[in-house]
Amino acid sequence: MESKTGVQSWVAPGYGLPDDVTKVTLPNAPPRTRIDSVDLLRGLVMVIMLLDHTRDFVHADALRFEPTDLSRTYPILFFTRWITHFCAPVFVFLAGTGSYFQVARGKSKSELSRFLVTRGLWLILLELTVVRFASFWTFEFSFLGVMQVIWALGWCMIVLAALIHLRLRYIATFGIAMIALHNLADGIRVAEWQGPGSPVPSAIAKLWMTLHQGGAFPIGGWPSPVIVMFYPMIPWVGVMAAGYAFGRVYDFPAEERRRMLLRWGIAITVAFVILRLSNVYGNPVDWSVQKSAAMTVVSFLNNEKYPPSLLYLMMTLGPALIFLSLTENLNDGNVKRGLSGALIMYGRIPLFFYLLQWPVAHGFGYFLSLIMHKPTALYFTENFPSDIPANHGFDLWVVYVCWIAGVLLLYPVCRWYAVFKARRRDWWLSYL
Repeated sequence: MESKTGVQSWVAPGYGLPDDVTKVTLPNAPPRTRIDSVDLLRGLVMVIMLLDHTRDFVHADALRFEPTDLSRTYPILFFTRWITHFCAPVFVFLAGTGSYFQVARGKSKSELSRFLVTRGLWLILLELTVVRFASFWTFEFSFLGVMQVIWALGWCMIVLAALIHLRLRYIATFGIAMIALHNLADGIRVAEWQGPGSPVPSAIAKLWMTLHQGGAFPIGGWPSPVIVMFYPMIPWVGVMAAGYAFGRVYDFPAEERRRMLLRWGIAITVAFVILRLSNVYGNPVDWSVQKSAAMTVVSFLNNEKYPPSLLYLMMTLGPALIFLSLTENLNDGNVKRGLSGALIMYGRIPLFFYLLQWPVAHGFGYFLSLIMHKPTALYFTENFPSDIPANHGFDLWVVYVCWIAGVLLLYPVCRWYAVFKARRRDWWLSYL
């Protein structure tokens, strides 16, 4: 709001802090606004992401089998994993939406392109260094890293830097088409690398694994550092492009926007149920009736994440839009306190939270094992043996206790950084 002296006061709501802390006065600063419902959703999925990574390091069966393996999983373990499926799609989608917001707030497309390219390269570097070390607590020449969501975000931003110069309808068409049609390429498979002594995939095969299939391979011939491609580019590029085009909905009046979000969210969710029931298209593996009703539901909801199938993305993004509709009333400009204020705060500093949650989750697994006199060598390696020690890890309830403790532990430092970032305009803050 413009004052009589020409100085603007920017109120940074949502941190659950006293008013004198959240009000920042900046000379000649452009007006800035935040969409609290978007930040709330982003913060919620960040907190849920910590649950997934805590399970990776703390749970006894995390290294023994996947919680999506229907032959070994059980409902509570599956749903502990399933709820975290919302994290990556929402994170990537809203990253695209946030890019649109920057244009809507006055940044030129050329400026945004430069920012997206440099931030994308920065994220890729973080994946190969900080995230890699925080995940394994070791550096070995033979292993470059696991290419996860930050890697995908980086490359998606670089591609989006070019896409934003197209008309919005073309960006939307590109994103939706990639999401909807990419499963047509599921039948194209290349031979994966099976380890030392096995044939090294060709350059074309490596490119295909990077783009769509996923898999592990040496970056050169053997021996050379190996990467594990968990997040191939397709269809994540489409998800971010669709998120960018989606940002246009926030140019509409609030009530009209709420109705649009609700209609779209319900339509996508209902379409997911119908398409999944048909077993016709959208996921590499069909669902089937299992030994119990609960496990049949598990089979129905067990959709492919690597790469994310059409049904996986519909299953997660549809409810996300419904959530945005139901929380539209939060966009009233008032300071949010309590749980919603904390989640909004997390949602405004997602990369900072993401980087910190790795050592927190890893540390819980290591220090609990140290205290309980359990083996700790597996916390310092990426070469996990086939015979995991029988006493490795802890029960699932311990995972939940550590997760809640981790969220609380991160709150003070994240709160400090959120206020620091609100007070400052240093260029490097936009990269963290």
